[in-house]
Amino acid sequence: MKRQPGSVGPGPIPETVLRGLDMTVRRRLEGLVPGDQRTPAVGAGTELAQVRAYREGDDVRQIDWNATARTGEPQVRVHVAERSTTTWLVLDTSASMAFGTADRLKVDVAEGAALSIGRLATRRGNRLGVVAFGQDGQRVLRPRQGRAGQAPLMRLLSADPGRPQRPDDTLSGALGTVASLANSRSLVVVIADFRGDRSWVAPLKRLGARHGVLALEIRDPREQELPDVGSVVLTDPESGRQLRVDTRSRTLRERFAAAAAAERADVARELRRCNADHAVLSTQGEWFRELARFLGGPRRT
Repeated sequence: MKRQPGSVGPGPIPETVLRGLDMTVRRRLEGLVPGDQRTPAVGAGTELAQVRAYREGDDVRQIDWNATARTGEPQVRVHVAERSTTTWLVLDTSASMAFGTADRLKVDVAEGAALSIGRLATRRGNRLGVVAFGQDGQRVLRPRQGRAGQAPLMRLLSADPGRPQRPDDTLSGALGTVASLANSRSLVVVIADFRGDRSWVAPLKRLGARHGVLALEIRDPREQELPDVGSVVLTDPESGRQLRVDTRSRTLRERFAAAAAAERADVARELRRCNADHAVLSTQGEWFRELARFLGGPRRT
């Protein structure tokens, strides 16, 4: 998705937002994955801590058959507990994200939220992975630590669209990719407008059963209500379908607002059923204030 000329970008991101995110990441991951806030000596991981005699209750898959053959008694491999945590960003770069009628485009808000999360999700040795989807294809950044996990985000947001979307370029396809790559329990942050079909519900529900999920919905005021500006042509940025409407009709404007509100309420219900914490970030006003309130509040149920 190509950024429009003159775009104002996400604007300044206050340190309070970053501090709130830092606390939220730790809170969401505590008890979910063995992150850097825990200090067990041994456990699930890749670094070998010791080989010892088998004890009742040990995982038979960890038996070291070479050591067992040498000693004549079952021996198991014990690994150093994994200390790092992984955050996955699922980032919407589809055509609908280039829309914006208020202070900035939806892509600007998505960029700010993504960079905020990326900055803090890679601290203290933790890792950030990204799956972006849109008209320029699905792109995957494997989890990396520090600056190596943050730098490509801007490039993902500025790629040129050049072809119709394929089935795996949708939110549903991106969620399926995360599910296949997230081997350990992780925090999954979905930044999208959740427009179009609901094929994302089933894969998000599967992710929510295993991982912590945050859903950041990006929204523009004109997607919820029509202004009284006479006859206009409405265009679906994803399909190109057009519809001419007369916005001078009060009945039409009221029906549009009611239908838009009902549709967004249904999306919110679906996200709750997927065990996802949900926040709406608007292109109007200071989007980071809502992000800070969301991050600083209790976990949604």
